[in-house]
Amino acid sequence: MELYKKGKVKDVYDLGNGRLKYIFTDKISVFDKIIPTEIPHKGETLCLTSVYWMKKAENMGVKTDFIESPSAREMIVKKVRIIKDYNKLTPQTTDYLIPLEVICRHYIAGSFYDRLKKGKIDPKQLGLGSVEYGAPLPEPHIEFTTKLEPVDRHLTEKEAMEISGLTPDELEDIKETVLKIDETIQREVSQRGLIHVDGKKEFGFDEDRQLMLVDTFGTADEDRWWDKKEYEKGKIVELSKEKVRQHYRQTGYHQRLMEAREKGLKEPDIPPLPDKLVEEISHLYITMYERITGEKFTPTPK
Repeated sequence: MELYKKGKVKDVYDLGNGRLKYIFTDKISVFDKIIPTEIPHKGETLCLTSVYWMKKAENMGVKTDFIESPSAREMIVKKVRIIKDYNKLTPQTTDYLIPLEVICRHYIAGSFYDRLKKGKIDPKQLGLGSVEYGAPLPEPHIEFTTKLEPVDRHLTEKEAMEISGLTPDELEDIKETVLKIDETIQREVSQRGLIHVDGKKEFGFDEDRQLMLVDTFGTADEDRWWDKKEYEKGKIVELSKEKVRQHYRQTGYHQRLMEAREKGLKEPDIPPLPDKLVEEISHLYITMYERITGEKFTPTPK
């Protein structure tokens, strides 16, 4: 087993025969920064949640890269080529990771709210008369960002097709697949008192250029969740990694980081999380696994 890639939250090993093994760690990252703090049981809960949704997607008729899960921290998936040179991707290329992250938003939240307030997105184009944090969008809004660049970059649909080798029909297939999956997610989690606010998904093509859902989705890392009862009372309770992002916003780190990026300066190191917040976040990941999937979490004995 050869180390293939060391990611922000999981390590990837090449098993040969066109297979990769994901090993989910307890690392946590925000704003494309790995925090120098580990969150107990985070890896297990993310892996188990990912497996849950991959199986659901397959039951819906969506092709995925998932093969099996030998343990609570491991997923074995089909390997696809990573081609970083966009010029090599055409509508005839097969067996590759589509270099896009596909984000579907159902409510005004997070960085999407910031961009609306700053005028980087025209609210009228989304059918919005005003911009209020937490407000539902008239229709789901799908966005595309880069996947293989050091920092995610927002793209227009035209730019997304240009860098990924997608045809207009394939782009529409991706959007329809995302909406189909999100409908299932919201229907399921609503029964367990959650609102699915937004989330990202990734895709690839197999050797026959058939679209495949790849990597992970629907977890407390990739997606944003709110407590349904509290939302109906007019209060937003964040139930995802957003709580960690808010911590760094409140301490001023996020502002310093964004200013450095905008000015092209050296980015400040991200500080570790305080112990009390580590306990809270660990508990959050465990309870979110149970609420998202409806299954009881049992820690793996060490």
